[in-house]
Amino acid sequence: MADVRHLFSTPFAIETVDDASLAAGLRDAIAAERARDPAGIAHSNLGGWHSNMNMLAWGGEPARNLSRHAIGMAEALTIDRGSPDASRYRWTAEMWANVCTRGHANQFHVHPGSFWSAVYYLDDGYGGSDDPALGGELQLTDPRMPMVAMASPELAFREPDGAIQHAELALRPRTRVMVMFPSWLQHGVRPYLGDAERVSIAINLKASKPEPASG
Repeated sequence: MADVRHLFSTPFAIETVDDASLAAGLRDAIAAERARDPAGIAHSNLGGWHSNMNMLAWGGEPARNLSRHAIGMAEALTIDRGSPDASRYRWTAEMWANVCTRGHANQFHVHPGSFWSAVYYLDDGYGGSDDPALGGELQLTDPRMPMVAMASPELAFREPDGAIQHAELALRPRTRVMVMFPSWLQHGVRPYLGDAERVSIAINLKASKPEPASG
């Protein structure tokens, strides 16, 4: 039997950030900003409230603490090829909040200029329900598509366990969970059909190498 190996995997990380005081601080900051700017901005969101991108400024210490969690994940997932034992790069975070209700979604998009992107679900809106009809899944698409389906759309790669390798992952959000993926990975959100508000926080991380000291 052939020795089958799988190449060029795409990293995707999930981490629980279950800190009640952090969550409460983030909620208060988002409520205050939403009251100050009820219109928000339009970006990839299809409905709902999308804050400006300056949450690190108006979100105070809770926002900075959340960014530190994201940076910690990025540090664990990344290596500097020129200095494997001590990275020369530093992370700059950009952060914003999203609030959505029934029927709201996000179109597929990527985040140019960043290395890692993350989403923290402050409240998934499901209220503990496992009903799949509530929708709202985070969708991540195979970056090789549509190339692998062009010649024979009915054919798919076989996973190590024998299952079909799908071209898209649909991840059901969970409250106080952060997910992280490469910023070039195309992603979107299926229409959310719950009655409660879903509150999430998005983070982009950009890598920069400080200039060496002169003199």
